[in-house]
Amino acid sequence: MRIRTAAPIALAAATALAGSLLATAAPASAAAHQGGLHFGLVQYDGPGKDDRSKKSLNAEWVNIHNSGKKKVQLKGYKVKDNTGFTYTFGAYTVGAGKTVKLRTGKGSNTSGAVHWNRGSYVWNNTGDKARLIKPNGKLQDSCSWGRSTVANKGVKNCH
Repeated sequence: MRIRTAAPIALAAATALAGSLLATAAPASAAAHQGGLHFGLVQYDGPGKDDRSKKSLNAEWVNIHNSGKKKVQLKGYKVKDNTGFTYTFGAYTVGAGKTVKLRTGKGSNTSGAVHWNRGSYVWNNTGDKARLIKPNGKLQDSCSWGRSTVANKGVKNCH
């Protein structure tokens, strides 16, 4: 009889312990992305041939997502790669729950997309790291990746 009454208690204790361990085992990156700006998808190796055409350059991009509850003015925020290429946002507001796509190539900025206006590629297909830096110089978020493969198609999900 003791075994039958002890088993449910032991099972309940084990379940509670497992639940608390799972709660504490959540990745730190998940907490960092709640309520703020962060990188989403990165297309670091655009499809097709790297021929420096406008189409090819604009097929390379990073998404910056605002998961907060308020719009954010991006003026002065910077996006940098490992070699020091830097894009500095002018006046641009990203709404709550919205995403802005930063394209490498040339073009007119629109709602949802801005252009670096470069004539050469930024993101290395063999591995790189994108950094989102606040106007005060502090790191807001970063995302790194390795070599482009057939499996990942040159895309990294930074969420």
